Amino acid sequence: MATDTDTDYRPETRRHILPPALRAPVEARTWREFGYLMLSLPISIALFTCAVTMTSVGAGLLVTFLGVPVLAAGLAACRGLGALERTRARALLGLAVADPEPVRTKKSGPMAWMGGILKSGVSWRHLLYALLHFPWAVFAFCVALTFWAYGWALLLYPLYHWILPVYAGQDGIQLYGDGTHNFYLDSPFELAMTSVIGLLLTLATPWIIRALTTVDRVMVLGLLGPSRLATRVTELESDRGVVVDTAAADLRRIERDLHDGAQARLVALAMDLGLAKEKLTEDPQAAARMVDEAHGEVKIALQELRDLARGIHPAVLTDRGLDAALSAVASRCAVPVRVDVDLPARPAAAIEGIAYFTVSELLQNVSKHARARTASVEVWRTADRLLLQVTDDGQGGADTTAGSGLAGLAERLDAVDGILVVDSPAGGPTTVTAELPWRA
Repeated sequence: MATDTDTDYRPETRRHILPPALRAPVEARTWREFGYLMLSLPISIALFTCAVTMTSVGAGLLVTFLGVPVLAAGLAACRGLGALERTRARALLGLAVADPEPVRTKKSGPMAWMGGILKSGVSWRHLLYALLHFPWAVFAFCVALTFWAYGWALLLYPLYHWILPVYAGQDGIQLYGDGTHNFYLDSPFELAMTSVIGLLLTLATPWIIRALTTVDRVMVLGLLGPSRLATRVTELESDRGVVVDTAAADLRRIERDLHDGAQARLVALAMDLGLAKEKLTEDPQAAARMVDEAHGEVKIALQELRDLARGIHPAVLTDRGLDAALSAVASRCAVPVRVDVDLPARPAAAIEGIAYFTVSELLQNVSKHARARTASVEVWRTADRLLLQVTDDGQGGADTTAGSGLAGLAERLDAVDGILVVDSPAGGPTTVTAELPWRA
């Protein structure tokens, strides 16, 4: 049986015995980032040379038709080397950079491809990266290599100082080097001070390397990744799909509720009234009882239609806002719910509706699954965001990744740039926080 003493010697525990400052020089991350900076110089030379040569030749030949394909080929080469840089950043820096949007052309053929390359902002950003990264790579290479080499050389100096050449000078002074300058350090104090200086440089080098690679990360993300506009378009396309799917699901739900609920009840009501009409002359009392039962069915059908209309968009939300609408929802919850709405004004109608249905669904979860005794709903505004929080003292265990209704709710909020955060440890309590834009 493993004991607490045994666990102290596990590799994952032993790794954290030293503080980060002392672990940094020997961490794998430091060596990977140092390798990245060392590789940056030869790669940036090749990238810079290709970019400058092809661009200069292509620009010079633009007076003829040959300049267009040469310039397009240069930009295509920059894009290819940019793919290599993204792969290198992913492997050595742990930087996940999505591939930029490909060249899109309305027609096929080499002319259309060259036009797409020349019109693509991605191509010109890759060219800019090739031009800017070269001087930075030279600077980062020199700084990183200098600190790395001098730090380790001074730190390990006491181990190899005895192999350095020594010359006997005048008056018995030991000289090192060319026999005229005293550079040799061999006293205990000198050895100790040299190692201390080397230790300080060695401990500082990883942080210098990380600062240098931070600039590389910014350049790779900003110039070699997808543009913000393209990323936003992709997000909007995904959100549009979620909205369409949600609307279709809502329509199917309304159709199902009408077919299985009010419509079936009204069909049965029509049949009962038809039978009552036939019995009206033969058995007035039985007809009266059937009419009375039909009257009750009408009331139930009306209530179902009201509930269905409330599920589509409640009138109280339009007339009186979130405070009154959420209070009405809370009154129908299976547990006592405290509602606190602190809003200086009403948000956009679409956002208000989403907030209402979010709270409504969360309170339904409380009624059905939480086994709670009490719950609370809080709604407030922070800057240009609408925040709502539903808390209950139930059994907990809610999770958006379990394929439950919370996952669908999170997708709906994400479609309008909203966020859903669930804090529900086993045993409770559960706190669900939703954040929505104030305006649609």
